[in-house]
Amino acid sequence: MKKICLFLLFFVLWVNIVSSASDKVVMIIAHSNFRDEELFKTKDVLEDKGIKVTIASSALSLARGMLGGTVKPDILIDQIDVKNYDAIAFVGGIGASEYWENPMAHKIIKEAIEKKKVIAAICIAPVTLAKAGILKGKKVTSWHDVANKLAKEGGIYTGKDVEVDGLIVTAAGPSAAKGFGEAILKALGK
Repeated sequence: MKKICLFLLFFVLWVNIVSSASDKVVMIIAHSNFRDEELFKTKDVLEDKGIKVTIASSALSLARGMLGGTVKPDILIDQIDVKNYDAIAFVGGIGASEYWENPMAHKIIKEAIEKKKVIAAICIAPVTLAKAGILKGKKVTSWHDVANKLAKEGGIYTGKDVEVDGLIVTAAGPSAAKGFGEAILKALGK
């Protein structure tokens, strides 16, 4: 009986250690007009592999996507502590431009690069990465309408659905959401 109890104790401890060691991703969305597929499909891909996903935005009230989907953010963007996440992902949609010139978004991006975290953006959100100054000489992609903004900041626009350059993952738009999630997983070593 003593051996069984000891085994169960070690098993419970092992499960707690393994589950607490799971990767964590924060997905940053516009409070209004994020792109639904880019959030929900990407989030599903990550969570299906055991990734803990936190949603951040500029407000904590119910956020609404361009197609009518809603989500209650877990935290505010200024509450993000980069060291607590393995990846930072910016979701696109027309509302994503709210972060293009946002000093807090730029600080998070620069800190993520400094701490060698995966940094990802889809649709028009790669412009936020470009404005933060991290895309110089990097292969990137985005929604085609903002390709010139990436090139202006030194990014090498490829036009692919998904592009990975080191720990930077970018994607073109809603149809690339699944591939975007898969590329984030790969960058995390999953």
